[in-house]
Amino acid sequence: MSVKKAVLKSFNSGNYTATIQLSGSYKAYLEGVSVARNLPAVEMALERKVAVIFFDEHNPKEAVVVAVYT
Repeated sequence: MSVKKAVLKSFNSGNYTATIQLSGSYKAYLEGVSVARNLPAVEMALERKVAVIFFDEHNPKEAVVVAVYT
């Protein structure tokens, strides 16, 4: 398990998923990443920094956005 920094590129409030860009990765985005339901949708503004937990670093479907910060 690891925690990584990323930037929020889009947020789908219907199914609570996000598209993120990992810090240090300028061309690759991860789509369909789950977002913790305790994060208010109003906080999910584009280009905000997010913390992401990867339970399996080789499978982005096993990741979840757990925090939003400035």
